[in-house]
Amino acid sequence: MADNAGIVREFIAAWTRLDPAELAGYFTEDGCYYNMPTQPVRGRSNVEQFIRGFSATWTATEWEVLNVAAGGSVVFAERVDRTKTAKGDVDLPCVGVFVMEGGKIKEWRDYFDLGTYVKALS
Repeated sequence: MADNAGIVREFIAAWTRLDPAELAGYFTEDGCYYNMPTQPVRGRSNVEQFIRGFSATWTATEWEVLNVAAGGSVVFAERVDRTKTAKGDVDLPCVGVFVMEGGKIKEWRDYFDLGTYVKALS
């Protein structure tokens, strides 16, 4: 059985490279990303395009993992996403809930305050 918490930690670390194709590669073909303030994005290729779109103005990001808890196919990751963008910098507290299947992300639900993100970039 795959180390689901380890895979999620690898995924979080991969964000520093800002490579949407690499990040989407962590998802199952039919994987789903629920960036909770927005509508869910279904399918690996759609997830890649979504990541490419919202990270286009990012110049660097590093996600500090505060806590990880895992049970069966579910992994919870509390973190602070520290991102530098062309419009400003933001430190965004988040909780990601990952449902894993066969060593890949089947579903990622990310919870954060959209106002914190928007305020930092305005």
